[in-house]
Amino acid sequence: MAYKIAFFDIDGTLVNEEKQIPQDTIDAIQEVQAKGIEAVIATGRAPYFFAALAEQLGIDSYVSLNGAYVVYKGKPIYSNPIPQKDMEALVRHAGQHDHKLVFEGHSAFYANDDVHPSVIQAVKSLRVELPGYDPDFWKKEDIYQAFLHCEAEEEHLYEDALPGLRLIRWHPSAMDVLREDGSKAKGIQALLEKLGLSTDDAIAFGDGLNDKEMLEAVGLGIAMGNSHEELLPFANYVTAHVNEGGIRQGLQHAGLL
Repeated sequence: MAYKIAFFDIDGTLVNEEKQIPQDTIDAIQEVQAKGIEAVIATGRAPYFFAALAEQLGIDSYVSLNGAYVVYKGKPIYSNPIPQKDMEALVRHAGQHDHKLVFEGHSAFYANDDVHPSVIQAVKSLRVELPGYDPDFWKKEDIYQAFLHCEAEEEHLYEDALPGLRLIRWHPSAMDVLREDGSKAKGIQALLEKLGLSTDDAIAFGDGLNDKEMLEAVGLGIAMGNSHEELLPFANYVTAHVNEGGIRQGLQHAGLL
C-alpha cells in the first residue's frame, strides 16, 4: 500500500518526556515530506501549545484539540466546538465538587482558577505558559475542549453526569473534556475528505488513551513502544520507544522510508 499521509500525535510520540523532539524523528519526518508525503500533527493540544514544534518540523496542517479544530496548510477547514448547554452543565457539576476547569478556545485558553495547585501542575507538565484567568471565557468564545482537574479516584463523580461529553485522563490530576462524539478520528476524516483521500491512504502514530479511535480510523495504526498498554490492542503495529527511533522504525514498516 502506498500511503499518502501520516498523522502524528505529539506527547510521547513526536516528543519525549522532556518535551524534546529526538533528532532522528526530525530527520525521518523531513525525509517523508521530501517524498511528497503529507505530515500532519494530530493532538489533544490546542494550536497555541505546539506552534513552535510545528514550525520546527515544517508542518502547517494539524488536527488539534482531539479532533475538534482542523487546519490544512494554515487554513481552518473543520470546527466542532462543545455546545453551550454542555459547557454549562460541566461548569455547574465541576463547581459542585470544587474541581477547577481550563477552557480552551482555538486561539486562547483561560482558567476559572489560575492559581490552584492542580491547574498549575498539570499545565506546567505540558511545558507551556499558564492560562489566564477568566471564569466566563466559556460564555464568550467557542470552547473546543476543557481540562477538568480531579484525581482518578474522583472520576466516579462524573459517571453519567455529563451525557453530552466524554472525559479522557492525560495527567494524574487532569482530564480532557470533549464532545461525546469528538475524537481525533473525526478530525482526521474531515481532513481526508477535504483532500479526496481514503482512510486506506493514511497512517497514524500515537501512544495515549485519546489515540484509540485514530489508530483504528486509518489504514495503518502504529503505537509507540512507550504507549499506554490499553492502546496496544487498537494498533496494527507497535514500533520502538520515542527515544529509540520509534518514528523512523514505524515509517520504515509503512514502506515510507
